[in-house]
Amino acid sequence: MDAYLLDWANLLLRWAHVITAIAWIGSSFYFVMLDNSLTKPHDADLKAKGVDGEMWAVHGGGFYHSNKYLVAPRWRPLPENLHWSYWESYSTWLTGFALFTVLYLFNAGTFLVDKTVFDWSPGAAIAAALGFLVAFWVVYDVICRAFGQRHHGDLVVGVFVFAFVVFASWLACQLFAGRAAFLLVGAMIATAMSANVFFWIIPGQRKVVADLRAGRDPDPIHGRRGKQRSVHNTYFTLPVIVAMLSNHYGWLVQGPHNWLVLVLLMLAGALIRHSFVARHKAHVEGRRAPWEHAVVGTAVLVGLAVWLAPPPQSAEQRAAAAQPPTYAEVRAVIDQRCVVCHNAQVQNKNVALHTPELLRQHAQAVYQQTAVLRLMPLNNATQITDAERALVKRWFDSGAPVD
Repeated sequence: MDAYLLDWANLLLRWAHVITAIAWIGSSFYFVMLDNSLTKPHDADLKAKGVDGEMWAVHGGGFYHSNKYLVAPRWRPLPENLHWSYWESYSTWLTGFALFTVLYLFNAGTFLVDKTVFDWSPGAAIAAALGFLVAFWVVYDVICRAFGQRHHGDLVVGVFVFAFVVFASWLACQLFAGRAAFLLVGAMIATAMSANVFFWIIPGQRKVVADLRAGRDPDPIHGRRGKQRSVHNTYFTLPVIVAMLSNHYGWLVQGPHNWLVLVLLMLAGALIRHSFVARHKAHVEGRRAPWEHAVVGTAVLVGLAVWLAPPPQSAEQRAAAAQPPTYAEVRAVIDQRCVVCHNAQVQNKNVALHTPELLRQHAQAVYQQTAVLRLMPLNNATQITDAERALVKRWFDSGAPVD
């Protein structure tokens, strides 16, 4: 029953996490697009009101006119009813951390630890995982504060942060199970994104609003810093998403150079995101959209696909593939590699495989998880071989006989 309730918690938290992430990412993407699509107003009335940029848009059968004030409206006091965009961020992080706790921290010995990668206790793995979340934010924040406001600060910060992400990706893949390492790297970057909102963007905006309402001139550093962290967040978004999604694909996370695979996936995402960010500005300025960054990012993905492609089958493998295995051969693999977690006493994910009838009932799931996605056995705890995965595939392709 405990496993059943954890599965429900997993489902509901994952659902909430995806919904809040859509709200946060959608809001972030919209405001980045809006900022980069603004044009200087030509109307004298708008200029007199303090409008620094405007954008006309059409959507859903209506027309919208967005105005951006550089500091605050000149023609009226700052409204009391201000919309603050922060709960999307906080809710995404809270639901994500709760999901990480339910799925990974409660089952650290299974999900975080792969003894073939690094043999340590579940408690130590939990402490290290939480340390990754904190340490990345601290180092990233120090880099931003030390170099962010200097000459060419954005470039310097970008180089240092990228180098630290590469190091963290390598280290995570040396310490944790591949699936957990990919997820953890995404989680640590996502934590920095929410921390940007919590520690810098919203507090800075609150200080600006308080100064304006008190009749004081706000310190421009708050606006510059908030804008810088918001830009960082938009570039982090696609790397975080691909890190979160890629942990579901065993052929990505289980290779000997999985850290490099993760880095290249995230780099491709950042390059593609940059093309979309720069496109809005180029469109307003009448320049060609700089799609070359997206082309490079796509080329990186194509290169990864070629690099990770399985080698062509030998003549012996092709001959073996043409010969369906017997049920006895498949039963031996299932008993040795799968039944330890899927039996009459232990039924992870409510799947049991200890009888022919149950194996036939779950044949498609066994094939998908073992031969296609290569996610099971989890962290390859029972050391299933590629030949055994191929045997399961041949068995399923032949109709999954159990007699």
